[in-house]
Amino acid sequence: MLKKYRVTVNGQAYDVSVEEQGAASAPAAAASAPVSVPLAAPVAAPSPASGGSPAAGSVKAPMPGTVLAVKVSAGQAIKRGDVLLILEAMKMENEITAPADGIIAQVRVQAGTTVNTGDPMIDIA
Repeated sequence: MLKKYRVTVNGQAYDVSVEEQGAASAPAAAASAPVSVPLAAPVAAPSPASGGSPAAGSVKAPMPGTVLAVKVSAGQAIKRGDVLLILEAMKMENEITAPADGIIAQVRVQAGTTVNTGDPMIDIA
């Protein structure tokens, strides 16, 4: 028997089908936990908060890695979603994008810079 669930990851909703195998008591316990999480709707609260405050700030490293390329410079106007830099982490190239429209106030890294999680990389005004 297939059970259908809606899972939300980083604000993106996914419909998932899971095949039930084994005893009936174990899946029943597992099914009750996912049902209570979507009812709380934790995704709805962060979206307005993140959408209401992205005027200025610092773009921080989401993971440890090495900056491969910086795609912007100080004084440049940017739009939300523009690629700011390329960060290599665990042999993968990750595009770090602008969280909001603004002007680049300061670029704190350059190609070859090693960053840790939470290190400020670019300031946006």
